[in-house]
Amino acid sequence: MSQHRYSDIEWQTRVDLAAAYRLMPLFGMSDLIYNHITARIPGAPGSEDEILINPYGWMYEEITASSLIKINLQGEVLDPGCTDLAPNRAGYVIHSAVHAHRHDVGCVIHTHTRCGMAVSCMKQGLLPITQTAMRFADITYHDYESVAIDMDEQQRLVADLGASNSMILRNHGLLVAGPSIAEAFNAMYWLEMACRAQVDVMACGAEINYPSQAIVDKTFNLYQPHVRRPFGLMEWPAMLRYLDRRDASYKT
Repeated sequence: MSQHRYSDIEWQTRVDLAAAYRLMPLFGMSDLIYNHITARIPGAPGSEDEILINPYGWMYEEITASSLIKINLQGEVLDPGCTDLAPNRAGYVIHSAVHAHRHDVGCVIHTHTRCGMAVSCMKQGLLPITQTAMRFADITYHDYESVAIDMDEQQRLVADLGASNSMILRNHGLLVAGPSIAEAFNAMYWLEMACRAQVDVMACGAEINYPSQAIVDKTFNLYQPHVRRPFGLMEWPAMLRYLDRRDASYKT
C-alpha cells in the first residue's frame, strides 16, 4: 500500500504509531497479539473522532504504518489498511472511551505486562518508593469489570481516569494517555519500570523506606510538562534510531 494515499500528517502519525508498537516488545511490554496503542491524527480536518488501531491478529513486531486500521469512535472501519483483519472489540471499548472524553489526548496505551498486572492486584496500588513511581503520584484506579466488551463500562472508566494521564486497571493492567505518541510511550515505559521496581522491592522482603509526602509532591511537580519539559519528545528521535538500527520495516 502506497503512503501517497494518505496526507503527510496521517502518514507521519502512522509511522510513529507503528514505531511505538515495534518498541513495546523490545522493552518487554507486549502481550502476543493482544493490547493496543491508539493515536489520533493531529490537526487533520474532520478527524477529531478518528483513531488508528492495530489489526487484531498481528503481533506488535509485525505492525507497519500501512497495516494500521482507521476507525471512528463508534467502531466503524474507515480505512482497513493493508490487511483484511478487524480491530479487537475490547481495545475499541477502552481506547475509544478515553479519546472521546479527553480531547487533550493524542495517544492511549494499554498493557498486560507481568509486573503491571502484579501491581494491579496489590491493594495499595503503586507505591511512591522510587523517583520513577513519584512521577505518577496522581495515578488513578479502575475496578475490574471482566473483559472490557460492555459499552456501559466506558463511563465508569473515563470517570475514574479523570484528568490524570495514568491509570491502573485493577486485576488487569496499566493504561496511559498522552498528548502525543512520543509522550505516551515514554510514560508507559517509566510506569512499567516503576512497577518492576516495586515488585522487586516487595519480593525481597526488606523494610521499605518511604520518602516524605513533601518530597513526593516536589518530585511529581518536576515531571509536569510545563515545569521542565514534556518528557518523551526529546527521547523520541533516539527511540526511532534504536528501531532503525534493528529493523526499519515499520515505516512501510
